[in-house]
Amino acid sequence: MNIDWIKPAWPAPPHVQAIVTTRDGPGFARQSPCGFNVGARCGDDPAAVAENRTTLREALSLPSEPRWLRQVHGNVVARFPPLPLAGEGNPRAARMAEGKIAQDSREPQADAAVTRAPGVVLAIQTADCLPVLFCVDDGSEIAAAHAGWRGLSSGVLEATLAAMQSPRENIMAWLGPAIAASSYEVGDEVRDAFLMHDSAARPAFTATRSGHWLCDLDALARQRLRRAGVTRIHGGTFDTFTDSRLHSYRRDGARSGRMASLVWAVPQTG
Repeated sequence: MNIDWIKPAWPAPPHVQAIVTTRDGPGFARQSPCGFNVGARCGDDPAAVAENRTTLREALSLPSEPRWLRQVHGNVVARFPPLPLAGEGNPRAARMAEGKIAQDSREPQADAAVTRAPGVVLAIQTADCLPVLFCVDDGSEIAAAHAGWRGLSSGVLEATLAAMQSPRENIMAWLGPAIAASSYEVGDEVRDAFLMHDSAARPAFTATRSGHWLCDLDALARQRLRRAGVTRIHGGTFDTFTDSRLHSYRRDGARSGRMASLVWAVPQTG
């Protein structure tokens, strides 16, 4: 069984696997207007989505069902499995009280996920927004984040790193397929959401016409990751809008499906 997918070019250890799906794939929904779609909330036939998810799991021989999120363009991070909430001063308890970490559930409302458990498959769905995958040098901790402009401006990457237990200098990041700046014109409200808190974001916006700007999500993500202490950043050379293999909501509107960005650590034996 062959599915067209994108494999991150990053120096993750061999037992850490990651892929991004595309619009091209075999199975039940090949003729769907959405193409090969794994998004359950974009108007596609639920049976087709379920079949595509099964096809994906079987084609990759995934060690478990991907942990899908109910993404809301926020900055809440889900941890799989959750850490215990014992004792005052527990940093995870404090972040949960602030709404920064979601409790474990079948499909938590969150826009990022973290795990230290081998065999747990983290999944982010996108169709123009930026998927960001994280891995530590020894593969003992991985994470994934959904970073559109709302998530980026509200600190989803910083929240993801705060939820990770590894030192920042041991973490690498990969920027997956997103809409490129040349295809992504936004209004003043998007630019203002960044500049009101961070004037250093100014170079990520290029004026086009009155009140409109080209927005560089990759540049914004790189800036925020570096400021948070992650300097090894890979990827970021895509454009979902112009690449017909990729889902793009801005290009296709309501008929657009969703790609999955998956990352997992293969359980080690012996």
